[in-house]
Amino acid sequence: MPFKKLHSDIQEKLEYLKIVTPTPFQSKSIPVIKSGSNVYCTAAKDSGKTTTLILTTLQKLKYEAVGNLPRAIVLVENKEKALELYDTFLTYTRNSSLRVYVGYEQLHLDVQKSEIFEGIDILISTPTTMNKLFLSNGVSTSQLTIFSVDDAEFLFQNNAYNAIMSITQSIDKCQFVLYSEKMQPILKRFESYFMEYSKKVII
Repeated sequence: MPFKKLHSDIQEKLEYLKIVTPTPFQSKSIPVIKSGSNVYCTAAKDSGKTTTLILTTLQKLKYEAVGNLPRAIVLVENKEKALELYDTFLTYTRNSSLRVYVGYEQLHLDVQKSEIFEGIDILISTPTTMNKLFLSNGVSTSQLTIFSVDDAEFLFQNNAYNAIMSITQSIDKCQFVLYSEKMQPILKRFESYFMEYSKKVII
């Protein structure tokens, strides 16, 4: 059972939230992601992809705050999705030491840079905003361990595609996990770049 192999504090949180049985997608994907490989996770809507993203991120960070630099980055399509994912993350991180931060285009870049500088563990953002943070030295990737993209189909948009290509070129060593409903050609293209030696979980 994938949940039984997670950090004990995460298991406690799942019990509190009355999440006991993993979905077929979670049973198949969590062990693969935990192995540390780059992974393409493809499954239909409502199969548990976002919950998997959150649980494996918390597992990777050992469910505790460390240092001041982000150790996990999650990219989403827009401000609405960023705020929605932020709220969902808080459901799982409440009463833990983990610091989750959300950034998006409408929030002034200097504000984001100063707030990130205060110390965060998980950074949720859009590709364009994240790229601006990188280009302005507003975020360091030296401690980054996992980089996920939720509902990655939006990366076919030119600005998002160019931004993620720019961002990933600045990252030396990190696990990449892409979640989508279908394995789109544009996602396969990343195998030649940051998704090398990747595994695929398809439900």
